[in-house]
Amino acid sequence: MAKIVTFGELMLRLAPNGYYRFFQNDQMQATFGGGEANVAVSLANYGMESKYVTKLPKHAIGQAAVNSLRYFGVDTSAIVRGGDRVGIYFLEKGASQRGSVCIYDRAHSAIQEADPDDFDWDSIFEGADWFHFTGITPALGPNLVEICKRACIAAKAKGVKISCDLNYRGKLWTREQAREAMTELCKYVDVCISNEEDAKDVFGIEAEDTDIYGGKLNHEGYKSVAKQLADKFGFEKVAITLRSSISASDNDWAGMLYDGKNYCFSRTYNLRIVDRVGGGDSFGGGLIYALLSGKSTQDAINFAVAASALKHSIEGDYNRISVAEVEKLAGGDASGRVQR
Repeated sequence: MAKIVTFGELMLRLAPNGYYRFFQNDQMQATFGGGEANVAVSLANYGMESKYVTKLPKHAIGQAAVNSLRYFGVDTSAIVRGGDRVGIYFLEKGASQRGSVCIYDRAHSAIQEADPDDFDWDSIFEGADWFHFTGITPALGPNLVEICKRACIAAKAKGVKISCDLNYRGKLWTREQAREAMTELCKYVDVCISNEEDAKDVFGIEAEDTDIYGGKLNHEGYKSVAKQLADKFGFEKVAITLRSSISASDNDWAGMLYDGKNYCFSRTYNLRIVDRVGGGDSFGGGLIYALLSGKSTQDAINFAVAASALKHSIEGDYNRISVAEVEKLAGGDASGRVQR
């Protein structure tokens, strides 16, 4: 069984019920989520040995966050305990022509104030096959850039494959800060995951003749983006998610995987969205599982996109989906018929 390590921030998610606006009533749903934690949960659901690394306070909320991962079988033994607070994000889910809204309250969280010496990466990577992080984590501060770099160096020393989802977040850092940090970190990355905006925001690489807001995606342009990324950093593979936003409720969803020779595109799914948060993370989890399982480039992108398409139907950050369910959709059964 393959062993995957992911590293990032696990946050408390507070969201109004259903599609209510903030404080339209006096209730909020409290769950947990975060990019790399979402990937860890997906991989655990697929039967992989999944370990998540972060720093959380010792108090009851911190423990609840840990327990949310343990429920799915994620290994939490490398989580460092300390600090004063769990980061929070407030989510107002959009519908129709009203977009979703995400407000961060994560300043001075335990992981944001973590020290590079908090993590024994040589021990953490013992027996590991894969390491995954996103561009959200180094965006939390210079100390996190250093922690991610130490993790990458330790992973490389042990022959561990590294994947990174660029995941640019303009509310956390500037494009200039992102470019400086990610240019250094991507030197260690084997598999890069991006979307139609991240490559442009972080590295200034963009697809030609594409309008992501008008629902127009140019496949040839994304081939160029993938090749430019691979040529710049020596990535073994580049995966790009392709989302056409018709409205907040309806998206077309697909993906492409470039392996240095072949450009493989998935089918396009017409999504009616229940919750899109974690959609990219479920793609990453599906891709890592597929590659570690020895799937071909075409089968790997088919699995990753199908896994993510299903996530858009699941409330919360975590993708509560099995391999069999993903394989069924990837195999062509998108009917949504009742299973009896």
